[in-house]
Amino acid sequence: MRFLLVVPPLAGHVAPLRGVAAALVRRGHSVAWCGPCPELSTLVSGRVFPAGDSGPFAVALRPPGLRGFAALKYLWESYLVPLADAMVPGVAAAVTAFAPDVVVVDQQAMAGALVAARCGLPWATSASTSTELADPLGALPKIASWVAQLQAGLRARHGVVVGDLRFSPHLVLAFTTRALAGDSRWPVAYVGPVPAPAAGEWSPVDDRPLVVVTLGTSNAAAGGRFLAESLDALAAMPAVQGLVVDPSGALVSGTVGLARRIPQVAVFARASVVVCHGGHNTVCEALAAGVPLVVAPIRDDQSMLAQQVVAAGAGVRLRFDRAKAADIRTAIESAPDFADGAARIRESFEAAGGAEEAATRLESLANP
Repeated sequence: MRFLLVVPPLAGHVAPLRGVAAALVRRGHSVAWCGPCPELSTLVSGRVFPAGDSGPFAVALRPPGLRGFAALKYLWESYLVPLADAMVPGVAAAVTAFAPDVVVVDQQAMAGALVAARCGLPWATSASTSTELADPLGALPKIASWVAQLQAGLRARHGVVVGDLRFSPHLVLAFTTRALAGDSRWPVAYVGPVPAPAAGEWSPVDDRPLVVVTLGTSNAAAGGRFLAESLDALAAMPAVQGLVVDPSGALVSGTVGLARRIPQVAVFARASVVVCHGGHNTVCEALAAGVPLVVAPIRDDQSMLAQQVVAAGAGVRLRFDRAKAADIRTAIESAPDFADGAARIRESFEAAGGAEEAATRLESLANP
């Protein structure tokens, strides 16, 4: 069977599908990718069909201070909708050339849904994060209506009659578990996260409990103050071994470990507490290791992920823009109280099946 994976050029969205693609290939299927190039070609291996140019619509161009509705408005009007329009011709060409049995569509690559629906192909949604599963706009009908109108415009421009482009009527793969994300208003297959292979090894300096602080590489500009406060918090905690990930290299410390980047899976396997921004991959990689979290969300889906962590009893939440060293220290000291909750989430991840379960679901879609 042949599977076409349509994605935006965003590492966090591509990451879980890399493992699914590998599982499909191991089972003897053909897999190809489709998305904006050359960016996508740097994120995946194998056959890649170009679709659109993400340059004019890059998320990285978003003003860093946007929050709330302003951030949502930018995401839809300046990224999701124009990216979908730009990608449709390339996705259509890929479908013609590759002749897939199933199209797998990331929620932020709606061109895949438009083309699959227009061609009458079965398609599956890849929900790389749980943001949309809980209907975040359910209590905001005017904003929900505005999003619906933007989607209606997309469908009209491309001659498609289908429902919400973010949710396939055939299959929605959610790379989380009900234990963390809760119930969804949509029928979804909770397959759990698909962890990246460990990239490198890492050993702690000593036997003290390890506390890791990371905000992800894309938040370096916004995270300087929080990282500095975290450094001060850890410097005042001699009973723990601190490691602060500072992509800028601007921080200096004689007592707390600093790194521009880390082999995250390997480091989290040794950690006692992870302090992070609430990015889906970081949260899942920490909880996959059974490590309780201190979450300081910055924007986008991170606030929802932080709430899920708290509701699951797997960690504590901080205000990113207000937390001082004393607040961060208190949160770190309380985080071990949530170890049992983190262990429960780890067990749910292990039981969900990950890439192999996702591959099985996709095979069933190709052979109903």
